[in-house]
Amino acid sequence: MAVKEEGAGSMGQGASPADRETRLRALFTTMARIRAFEDAAETASQGGVSAWGLEASGTPARVRGPLHLSTGQEAVATGVCANLRRDDLLTSTHRGHGHTLAKGADMTAMMCELFGRATGTNGGKGGSMHIADFSVGMLGANGVVAAGIPIATGAAHALKLARSDRIVCCFFGDGAINRGPFLEGLNWAQVYQLPVLFVCEDNRIAATTPTRTMTGGDGAAARAAALGLATLAVDGNDVEAVCDAAGDMAAEVRDGAGPRLLHAVTYRFKGHVSVDPGRYRDPAEVERALQDDPLALARRRMDELGLGNEAQWIVDAARAEVDAALAAAESAPFPDPSRAYTDVLDTGAGRWA
Repeated sequence: MAVKEEGAGSMGQGASPADRETRLRALFTTMARIRAFEDAAETASQGGVSAWGLEASGTPARVRGPLHLSTGQEAVATGVCANLRRDDLLTSTHRGHGHTLAKGADMTAMMCELFGRATGTNGGKGGSMHIADFSVGMLGANGVVAAGIPIATGAAHALKLARSDRIVCCFFGDGAINRGPFLEGLNWAQVYQLPVLFVCEDNRIAATTPTRTMTGGDGAAARAAALGLATLAVDGNDVEAVCDAAGDMAAEVRDGAGPRLLHAVTYRFKGHVSVDPGRYRDPAEVERALQDDPLALARRRMDELGLGNEAQWIVDAARAEVDAALAAAESAPFPDPSRAYTDVLDTGAGRWA
């Protein structure tokens, strides 16, 4: 389950054990799909063996260009997007596969996009860093840090002018709060009381630099509060906690209470890009972070509820789904060269100035 359905969002008061089982099963399914997709995409960008230890053909990298993984951050995308409607809008970061899947995009079309194939969500032209799917309200990943913030703010202003009950969700990383669009976007959203939920996906590192060493003050929530936004901090590895917090804030935004900021602290298990071994990080820090794997935490809770066998089935099904997506991407055609100048800024009918 990728977007909000019965029982998928915030539980509220008086939720039954059956309701919790239904929701946890749905949340774990989305996280398992994201993890399987990221593992497979990582392998496809490197060549070699498959993500789950099976021998591969040893072919060269099939995903070209930068590939930024969200491995370890699955609970944030999953918990937040479980509270969004299909027609709500979303902006993402350069690390956007998880957000796109959680918003409901088709996995096979996404994998085709990563492979640069014509059947991708953007016709093979966007690739990983610029993936988008307007059919589910996903306005796009963005290779420029913090650039999704003004896009989300503008989209939210359009929704307000249209008197729509839709909202916008804007994901950005902790490194983005040190860039100008953070102040500009949040200030505009607050001044005009726009229907946007800002989500700081704080993985505690900006590319290769620990964020704490380059950020003054108390971080994202403190800066947002200084502008008058209501804020909430949450354990970004606890998918149920994220879902509850995001559910409350999304409901407030939809009811016209103005913008909100959710600060979700998580961890990026992998390097900055898929071919980056991340040796600039303390191995002990990484090992500690792995103990808080959001999928492992959710799986332990499923075990406690007697859903352990289902958890393994869900993981296996996610891997099978990804394998099918990989096969489809391998066999899909590349874009026809005649379409090189479609869907891009007008360059004068193909003539370089």
